[in-house]
Order: sequence, then structure tokens, then C-alpha cells
Amino acid sequence: MEPEQFEALMMYVLVGGLMAFMAFIIWDLAKKSKAGRLGTAILFLGLGLCLFAFAAKPIIGYLIGLAQGIE
Repeated sequence: MEPEQFEALMMYVLVGGLMAFMAFIIWDLAKKSKAGRLGTAILFLGLGLCLFAFAAKPIIGYLIGLAQGIE
């Protein structure tokens, strides 16, 4: 395996693991603060929006590239 391939793979694995850990932190924060269902939803919406944006950026870029025929 080439170093570039390993770096790309680890980028997805480690950043994915970090995102999962951040989701656990948000869930734990909601649990410890006894936020309830609405509070938990608001926490995930507010704090999890940046995680969604980080994950959606490459997907949206790929889709735009497909639409323009760049691929």
C-alpha cells in the first residue's frame, strides 16, 4: 500500500471515529443534563450540524462534479 493510499484511508477512518466520538459526547451531554427528547434533538441539531456539514461537503462536491461532467 502506497503512503498516499494509507493517508487517505486513515483520514476517513480516523475522522469518522472522531465524528462518532463527538456524537457520543453530545448524547452523553444530553443524558447528564436530563435534556429530554426535545432537548436532545436540539443538542444534536445544533452541535451535530457542523458534523453533518463536514461529512456533506465532499459528497456535494462530488455530485456537482458529476453534474458538470468532471468526475
